[in-house]
Amino acid sequence: MNLRSWDFRSTYRAVTAPRYGPWLNSESQLSMKALFYPEFKKLTIAERPFPSFSEDEVLLKVLACGICGSELETFKNQSPRRVPPLIMGHEFCGTVEDMGSDVTGFTKGDWVASNSVVSCGTCDPCQRGVTNLCKNRQIFGMHRGGAFGEYVNVPAHCLVPIPENTTPQAACMAEPLANGIHIVNLIRHLNPKKVLVIGAGPIGLVTQQAFQSLLGVAVYVADLRNERLSIARKLGATATINSSEEDLVSAIYQVTDQEGIDLVVDAVGSSQTNQQALKAVRPGGAIVLIGLYENTQSFFSYDIILSEKQLIGTYAATQQEIKESLNLIATGKVDVTSWVHYYPLDNGVAAFTDMMLAKADHVKSVILF
Repeated sequence: MNLRSWDFRSTYRAVTAPRYGPWLNSESQLSMKALFYPEFKKLTIAERPFPSFSEDEVLLKVLACGICGSELETFKNQSPRRVPPLIMGHEFCGTVEDMGSDVTGFTKGDWVASNSVVSCGTCDPCQRGVTNLCKNRQIFGMHRGGAFGEYVNVPAHCLVPIPENTTPQAACMAEPLANGIHIVNLIRHLNPKKVLVIGAGPIGLVTQQAFQSLLGVAVYVADLRNERLSIARKLGATATINSSEEDLVSAIYQVTDQEGIDLVVDAVGSSQTNQQALKAVRPGGAIVLIGLYENTQSFFSYDIILSEKQLIGTYAATQQEIKESLNLIATGKVDVTSWVHYYPLDNGVAAFTDMMLAKADHVKSVILF
């Protein structure tokens, strides 16, 4: 099926219009189906209470929700960052089903994507425009209910309209792609010409494309798996390096005339990749850390100071970057669907497990509702 040619919006409305109606405003005890994280080491499809929504919130019927690597890390390592019982899911889009009395600018049936971060709008970071660093931030599927269920309540200021001719499959990828755009915006002033992305997972692949589409620079991609490197090449990588077969640092020095790379994005986050990044970057270059594989102290200060290398952390994205992301998706400047695997909600546990096992070319799972 050609995802871009099928009129999802008219079909969705025609199929669902008779089913959902005034009862959404009633006080009846309703339930919904969700991929539920009831306790550590367990996932199940379960009936869960229907989410209520406040005056400044929108009730969203979820159309698609991606599974993030941070959620896999949570499950594997029983991370205290997401404590069950919980519905996870923060990479999502949906249709407006109902809204609170204070919400303006949206109508029932609107297609919208959401930021993963709920910012307060009043703290110092928010006032400076860096809402991703809000002191009071909440993350969907962490501090509040997420979108691995049929419905989710979302503060209206987190939502961005989805451009026409953009499918749910693509729109739910706006949040991860915005992470890559955020990295580009953080380092624009450094004017890199050659970039290395370590890790061809979902964040690595969208970051690769963000650099290519926004800066037009040469992007080298390293990974341990040839299947993932093949995807990176199809997405336009200048070259790829299988770091299980050759030394990554030596390979980078070969392609940079022994100088080292201008900028490294570590999208893995292990102690090994941290150290590879530091060795591969040239004197005066920069390293951006986004991978959350493990929380370690991997650097010696002399290695950074004596070569004047910069170490930059990055977290999430601003609302403007979500808008930029949807624009890149809508205009076809990035590919956020050809390398993704899709599952119905009833197969949500398999979607999670398959992505965690990462067999063959399985990089990303998205749940469709």
